[in-house]
Amino acid sequence: MNISRRNFVAQSTLTAASGALAKASCAATRALDSTPGELPLIVSTWPFGQAANEAAMKVLVAGGTSLDAVEQGIRVTESSGNSSVGLSGGPNAAGVVQLDACIMDGPGHRAGSVAGVEGIRHPISIARRVMEKTPHVMLVGEGARMFAIEQGLESIDIDSSEKYDIWKRKRAAEKDREGADSQKKHPNHDTIALLVLGPDGNLAGGCSTSGWSGKLPGRVGDSPILGGGLYVDNEVGAAGATGLGENVMRYCGTFLVVELMRQGLSPEEACLEALRRMARQDPLGTALQVSFVAIDKQGRFGSATAGQGFSYAVTTKDGSKIESSVGIGKLEVVPEGGNRK
Repeated sequence: MNISRRNFVAQSTLTAASGALAKASCAATRALDSTPGELPLIVSTWPFGQAANEAAMKVLVAGGTSLDAVEQGIRVTESSGNSSVGLSGGPNAAGVVQLDACIMDGPGHRAGSVAGVEGIRHPISIARRVMEKTPHVMLVGEGARMFAIEQGLESIDIDSSEKYDIWKRKRAAEKDREGADSQKKHPNHDTIALLVLGPDGNLAGGCSTSGWSGKLPGRVGDSPILGGGLYVDNEVGAAGATGLGENVMRYCGTFLVVELMRQGLSPEEACLEALRRMARQDPLGTALQVSFVAIDKQGRFGSATAGQGFSYAVTTKDGSKIESSVGIGKLEVVPEGGNRK
């Protein structure tokens, strides 16, 4: 059969257009590879997050906002005796517990954060008050403690100056031993990151931790850093992180996850792609010790870890369950997170 040049060009154009349409269709299918869920939806890091989720759900059922649910849920973990969240968490190298937390509210893109706080029972509540009662986003150290006491938040008496003096003398006497060496013996560095998609479709999230056990005094990890340990975008979704904060901060990890969801990836695939990108650039590769959880506006959720064995808690009106995340590496994650002693 004879084919004219004009017909050949037309046929080629049609074939190319059909191929592009097929590719777009496949991309759309991949973007919708998890089923939209019913609202409300709550997701948090680690199996110990289940109790926090259930407390948050009670707040929503009673008519509270997503922000209320985040605060009250995380307060449960901060009071639970957890070994990496709240005043029961591991102390720094000087023997002093320093706490970090942040909170974000989807409507208005508001946020509050505190870091290096000593002696305050609920750092998540300080973070919320920073957001609502001040023109600032972040307060640190003694200033954050003074503000919390001024706001009437529960505190304990502390006298950390003597502990710091003892630590400084000990460190000076052991010059051959770097502070990082003591940290290697105390690898506990987990977090409660809790994400809420309320019945009204609004998102909120929070993050709280006592940080890396044995850390240098004044060290701040990713948990109070917006776009590091937590990020919420009310148009797209929310993401939280746990693991070694230094490795999350250097890549703006949760911001990256949310932006990948904005491009059409499902929560799970966004978490995976963020970790793949981080592992490609980092000398540690898949040994980053980082895990993400995420939810989107459609009520889909997902998680991924740089290693293997990370579990997280999911709660709906129908109940709670513990889900296992997908992983991109071989390094095993301790299953119980901050509950280990």
